[in-house]
Amino acid sequence: MLGRIQLGRFNLSLVLLAVGGVLTIVGFVAYFQDNSTLNLVGFFYGIPVLLGGLALRAAELEPAPYTQPTSPDILKLREEQATPTQNQVRQDVTRYRYGQEAHLDVALQKLGLSPSGQECPELSGLHETEHDGSYALVLEFDSSTVPFSTWVEKKAKIESFFGPNVRAELSQPAEDQVNLALITQLEPATPAPVEA
Repeated sequence: MLGRIQLGRFNLSLVLLAVGGVLTIVGFVAYFQDNSTLNLVGFFYGIPVLLGGLALRAAELEPAPYTQPTSPDILKLREEQATPTQNQVRQDVTRYRYGQEAHLDVALQKLGLSPSGQECPELSGLHETEHDGSYALVLEFDSSTVPFSTWVEKKAKIESFFGPNVRAELSQPAEDQVNLALITQLEPATPAPVEA
């Protein structure tokens, strides 16, 4: 069974630049060889595709890098425990985005972590780990404009935003850096009814 192709994994701007460049060159060559059909095709399609590729390149946001390799044990834990929200966040930040200034910028604004008129914290990387037997997605932010104390104040709001079944843990590995761990909150097992 073929998996779903995810276009966000490919750099669409480079694809359009390559296709548009080839078509435009074909158009120029055809023009000088008096081949009107190829000339029209090359110019009519090549230049707009080339310009579209340039526009996308200017509005491109590259995927956030993994800062640590994900082990097979963590991948298995992700498959077993990751919530749909954790999976969505991970997929969104690890693909090319167009027209956004920063990864999770809208989420940070809704959480009150993006001061008006200032830059929002920038996602510099991510990694996946195990935390007390639970899957954890750790988002690593450069946060020079938002102090760590503000992140701590917003912890409950972060948990409700990324929930359900997710708890947040915050750490500050260095000054102006914040790690936000989104940890799967496993539901306690319900006891079996006692028969009399």
